[in-house]
Amino acid sequence: MVNESKKIWMDGKFVNWADANVHILTHTLHYGTGAFEGIRCYKTKKGSAVFRLKEHVDRLFDSCHILNIKSPFLHGKIEKAIIDTIKINKLKECYIRPLIYIGYGAMGLLPKDNPVRIAIAVWPWGAYLGEDGIKNGIRIKVSSFTRLHVNVTMTKSKTCGDYVNSTLAKSEAVACGYDEALILDANGYVSEGTGQNIFIVRDGVLMTPPLPSVLEGITRKSIMEMAEKVKIKVCETNFTRDEVYIADEVFFTGTAAEVTPVREVDGRTIGTGKPGPVTKKLQNLFFRIVKGEAKAYKSWLTYI
Repeated sequence: MVNESKKIWMDGKFVNWADANVHILTHTLHYGTGAFEGIRCYKTKKGSAVFRLKEHVDRLFDSCHILNIKSPFLHGKIEKAIIDTIKINKLKECYIRPLIYIGYGAMGLLPKDNPVRIAIAVWPWGAYLGEDGIKNGIRIKVSSFTRLHVNVTMTKSKTCGDYVNSTLAKSEAVACGYDEALILDANGYVSEGTGQNIFIVRDGVLMTPPLPSVLEGITRKSIMEMAEKVKIKVCETNFTRDEVYIADEVFFTGTAAEVTPVREVDGRTIGTGKPGPVTKKLQNLFFRIVKGEAKAYKSWLTYI
């Protein structure tokens, strides 16, 4: 269950958590045409700070542009609203969910002149895949579901309806006793998790699938920039599920997942079965950055 906070920002006003409702005929509820973001705020010695706020809001507006949804608020207003929502809820650390959606009006696939609505909710949320997962790694399963093809949907937008693909894959994996799913693309190459990007390490090289088949993850981009600074070779390339099986290390990245090691894929132990040295090095640096302990990355944090 979500740990409720007090207020949610809706269309420029704060409402009580329990009163943040929409009409049952809200267009996005039926057809899935809406965009969202996942962002985190961390507690640091200098106060609370949002990780890569501008980049997340940029991607939210990019998603809307791709979907041809015109936001009634400008970029700067949304950034300020996110900060104000954290402040009014008096949270030191939290997950942040901005949502831009098409509201109640005309029904049918064409929304016509339906109003565009915006909501921002924040709540306390720990490790998405569990503290033990962060420390010791998780078990994942290659899904029977295929990641949506680039001509099936707009793969560079965080579109609400696209995540049906992810919920089906996640539910299947959990029902089979795993923690998460790994989804292949339409050509059979590794794509991503249900809400995470994937990295593997082979012979000291850090590899991740290229952008045509995956979402432009902000944590993904951050990890690649971090790896280059600490002299780890990074390569964007296609690879197959069996290349994952024989990888030295595997880990997921994402706002919710942060940096989560993978210890097993389809019943096959990865490496030693424990987080490897590259994973641990990048994971430790990531958490130092979000906690404000790495001065070289201070521009990635927006203090509240």
